[in-house]
Amino acid sequence: MMTCSSTLTQDRNGAEKVDHPDLLAAIPDSVLLRLFEAVAQQSKRDLCTVSRLNKRYHALADAVLYKTVLFLNPELHLLFSESLSRRPRRGSAIQHVKLAYPSHELTALTIDAHAPVHGYRPQDAALRFDSLPRAIAAMSNLETLDISVPVTLLHGIGQLFNGPFDLACLKSASLFYQCPEDGYWDLRENIHIFAHPTLESLTLRRARLDYRGFDLMEQPHATALKKLHLVECDINDDALSDLLVFPEALQEFVMTQLEDPQPELEESSDMFRDYMVAIDSAAASLETVTIDFPSLAGHKPLALREFEKLTTLRMNWDYQLFGKTSRKPRLQSVGLPPSLETLEFFGELGRDEEVTELLAHMIEHLDLHAAKLKRIVVGEGSVPPEVKAACLKHPRLRLDVIGEFDVSDDEGEEQSEKEEQGPEKSRESFDDDEKPDGKPEASHEEWPKLEHDGIFKDNLHSATHQVVDMEVDNRTDTRV
Repeated sequence: MMTCSSTLTQDRNGAEKVDHPDLLAAIPDSVLLRLFEAVAQQSKRDLCTVSRLNKRYHALADAVLYKTVLFLNPELHLLFSESLSRRPRRGSAIQHVKLAYPSHELTALTIDAHAPVHGYRPQDAALRFDSLPRAIAAMSNLETLDISVPVTLLHGIGQLFNGPFDLACLKSASLFYQCPEDGYWDLRENIHIFAHPTLESLTLRRARLDYRGFDLMEQPHATALKKLHLVECDINDDALSDLLVFPEALQEFVMTQLEDPQPELEESSDMFRDYMVAIDSAAASLETVTIDFPSLAGHKPLALREFEKLTTLRMNWDYQLFGKTSRKPRLQSVGLPPSLETLEFFGELGRDEEVTELLAHMIEHLDLHAAKLKRIVVGEGSVPPEVKAACLKHPRLRLDVIGEFDVSDDEGEEQSEKEEQGPEKSRESFDDDEKPDGKPEASHEEWPKLEHDGIFKDNLHSATHQVVDMEVDNRTDTRV
């Protein structure tokens, strides 16, 4: 335990005062940094107070206080940009940044372009918007970038991904630019983000990309992208195929869209199969594919045998997998990934009778179609009886219906207990085929009916008396 000694000094008036030494001065910087992180979790205000004591604490506290920065309005962003110009080392301490402010605040700042912002008055009004991307570029160790800003900043932020040395440590990015009337923003302004060498996770919201895709002269190769999420985007399937050539090992692909998108889609395909062909560029490495796009049609069965590592496949309708029934005969059958373990349908099953029969047939011959499939998840609604019966027959397959109570685990535990008991039954258990009086035992489904008829309680009462008589007889035999 650290101890300290007090020393007596005299002030200018000759009065004695006690000097308390700094107890934290002897602690190494690495340990002190851990202490500051613990203090910041409780109160960042207290850590700010400690940072004012001396230069050493100020430098260590900066690494904690500015590790994550959230900008809620453009004025704070401009003020922070000015502080980075005076203290550039502070930018290297920032690892996570989120910009989230609505369009009207940036519009107000544009109208009052020559007004000072907390004492900061730029020479040119355009410098205000240029300083916002420059502030992000100064964060040399930035790992996470979450952007939700007006579309006015689209071009300036897009320049960050074009430089070879900007954001060299970036691992995760989320881009959303607010457009008038909730429109789609042009992804071509930020297309260089797909060439970023260290980016591992990318989420795009309400972006639009036409058929040209990545048509620049310098083509990237072997990028580190592992997760790509397209949320309510209008993406051309051919352009998507071009973009997925760049990642060395893309593992997760998610694409979602509303049932009735507004405004109307211009670049997106209307066929589910087209997007599965588009992501075929990453078939060798994909492990999870989720396409939540209710309006996509399916006229042909999917051929997914090339997705060797795919373990989870999610879609809306079963006919998107097998193809809708038409007058033309089926010349192809569905090919599921060899490593598929989870198959999920967001919508209800049974809309197409022929597709329902194909699904039941696939489950019955699971070892042939998908030898590793363990779980089928369906959305709320009734499951066709033939599908449910096929799932119950297969020992390893589990059927999960969203919104229904799952009793399979309890039944499995009861079955395992019976198997552990073996041929020797407990004294309180009856035979599986008949009760002690020789009559068949009522099944669980018949219990409500028996109780309604008024005989369920009588049968149970008489059976209980017979068990007691059996126990008395056994005890008598033991005594003899």
